[in-house]
Amino acid sequence: MDYDFLGPHSGPMETFETLVRAEFAPKSTYLNTASTGLMPARTVEAVRTALESAAAGQPTEMFADVEAARASFARLTGVPVRRVAAGASVAVYTGLIAASLPRGAEVLTAEADFSSVVTPFHLRADLVVRTVPLERIAESVRPGTALVAVSAAQSADGRIADLPAIRAAARAHGARTYVDASQAAGWLPIDADAYDFVASVAFKWLVCPRGVAFLVVPEDLGGLTPVFAGWVAGEEPWDSCYGPVAELAHSARRFDESPALFSYVGARHSLALLEELGVERVQAHDLALADRFRAGLARLGHEPVPAPGSAIVSVPALGARQPELSRAGVEVSDRAGNLRAAFHLYNTTADVDRLLDVLSG
Repeated sequence: MDYDFLGPHSGPMETFETLVRAEFAPKSTYLNTASTGLMPARTVEAVRTALESAAAGQPTEMFADVEAARASFARLTGVPVRRVAAGASVAVYTGLIAASLPRGAEVLTAEADFSSVVTPFHLRADLVVRTVPLERIAESVRPGTALVAVSAAQSADGRIADLPAIRAAARAHGARTYVDASQAAGWLPIDADAYDFVASVAFKWLVCPRGVAFLVVPEDLGGLTPVFAGWVAGEEPWDSCYGPVAELAHSARRFDESPALFSYVGARHSLALLEELGVERVQAHDLALADRFRAGLARLGHEPVPAPGSAIVSVPALGARQPELSRAGVEVSDRAGNLRAAFHLYNTTADVDRLLDVLSG
């Protein structure tokens, strides 16, 4: 791997490179983290061990892995662990928030945002859902807006929401904020404490197995009704298996979904790796690669969708070349006719140059 653009290989950068080299060895030019992240070796080994133990009738204590993963996500997003719920899907958590809104509440969303962030609001006919361009979200908050729901980074093209402006506008008008960090958590520092609700899947930039998602709620639990509460939502889960749960968890754990345990076995180790690397260093690495790609596109006469400061680069009219790129061993996405490349910690300058080389052919 080539990290020369990050500076001399000493101190923290040497640690970064050493950790990445030890954990990742992609056999293709993989630039598709916005779809699915690669899992580190430690995660693969942990899941393999857990599966083999279960097959032998000696299952490991996987609920401890859920709690370790929850705590790690809390540290990565800067909130107390009691404010983090563990589940499997952003759509489920959006549905939870949608179900808790009063009749007639106005929800402000961004045009063409990811469906899991917006659909549950539209399915409630008694809500008012208003949709505006991403760049106009903050200025469109108004008296009577109950909730602003937006992705931190857009899935289709990597555009980053102006979250500080959105937060300020929401507070000025008494609205709550709901941020989907699925395309941001892991490379973009997220201060979840600054918002009312933050949800994220973990199989993209957090390099976890599928089946892991988190929801951050306010200290007061946000007025949410745990409509899908099961035994894991009990203050004492193992005493909550039969009949209605007598006492819901006093923390965000009351919003837990019954966990995909083998996925959380892996998530524990993936999130620990990101803590070791540091999101700020991952961000610097990812953005340097994205900027290298943008510069190369300019030399080839292509102009990407403007998304400054994003690790996702989307190029209009090149999406149709995705099958050709895949045949050449370069994995990217075709989104709405755009070629979408996503640069993450395991990518190198050689990956960027390989993509540009194929595109120039």
